[in-house]
Amino acid sequence: MALVILSILVGACVIFYSCAPQLGGRPNGDRLAIMEQSDHFKDGKFCNPVETTIQESFTGSLKSFWEFAFKGNNREPSHPLPFVKVDPQTIGKASPESLRVTWLGHSTVILEMDGQVILTDPMLGRRASPIPFAGPKQFNDEAPLNAEDFPDIKAIVISHDHYDHLDYGTIMALEGRTEMFFVPLGVGAHLEKWGISPEKITELDWWQGFELGSLRFTATPARHFSGRAGLDAYRTLWCSWVIEGSGHKVFFGGDSGYFDVFRTIGQKFGPFDLALVECGAYSPYWPYIHMMPEQTVQAHMDLGGKVLMPIHWGKFNLSLHPWNEPVERALAAARQNQVTVATPIMGEPFYPGESLPQTCWWREVPSNLAQIVVNAK
Repeated sequence: MALVILSILVGACVIFYSCAPQLGGRPNGDRLAIMEQSDHFKDGKFCNPVETTIQESFTGSLKSFWEFAFKGNNREPSHPLPFVKVDPQTIGKASPESLRVTWLGHSTVILEMDGQVILTDPMLGRRASPIPFAGPKQFNDEAPLNAEDFPDIKAIVISHDHYDHLDYGTIMALEGRTEMFFVPLGVGAHLEKWGISPEKITELDWWQGFELGSLRFTATPARHFSGRAGLDAYRTLWCSWVIEGSGHKVFFGGDSGYFDVFRTIGQKFGPFDLALVECGAYSPYWPYIHMMPEQTVQAHMDLGGKVLMPIHWGKFNLSLHPWNEPVERALAAARQNQVTVATPIMGEPFYPGESLPQTCWWREVPSNLAQIVVNAK
């Protein structure tokens, strides 16, 4: 009987891995040939600019698994979080001379630059997982903006293929209204598997750039890893991005541990009007693939950023720290280093060169659900 059950489970896994579209595709043909020409693609895998391990040790892996499974540590808020309901009619209406920014949570940010709409790492699904009934679930049931309500998008920028940054359902909802997808090497295989035309996909290696109208997108290094199907780690590239318009520059960090290349990026492309840098999902058990919040501030200074907006927090339970600890630690480090920080409520638009949102909204507990949705200004 046990053998029959095991056979059924194995068969179900094989069918899932063979048929589930959300797992994406494997690079081959011309795409694989281009990957093989990269100087950081070796023996079928990409490697980091500096030696990097995902977990610090095997013992640490066991400890982190135990703590994640059996310790609470306030990793999720006890109440729904406030947000601004975004009016889709206002997106893209900012003055072409200005830079307007709207954080939708985690690493998903709307950038309005040169009169165009740019979207980073769109994750508007309920779970950061290939399985709809399991995996990290977003803290709020309602989002500031649903994928199906978006207007036309000039470009979607993807940092890497992890589920909390590349969501199948979101991409499918946005594909028909998006002009171009900018992705690291190999990630285009996922998009093609999902039916997106190759003409709408631009794959770049580190330090390569591409101009789209008045905008320029440059893939820059990050210290992280990739993978969607369990056995495909390092098979596609991961990166950060420099996004330049006629009058503004934005750095989008994706996921990365701290390393000296931030300083190099700052020297080549800085200063930046805005730096979007991760500050969450860190742990002493994996210290090289995500930054501690104090390193977030240091990376911002290395980049030559004018305004720091911490991202990659406030939406999913992905680590062992309390859910609101990342922003608190980042703010404390910013004060010590006289760094200017924007802390918008999710869905709240702002202009980095003007008055910045700096309320500590995460400390406030709404007295009733009617106070959760904040009126946009």
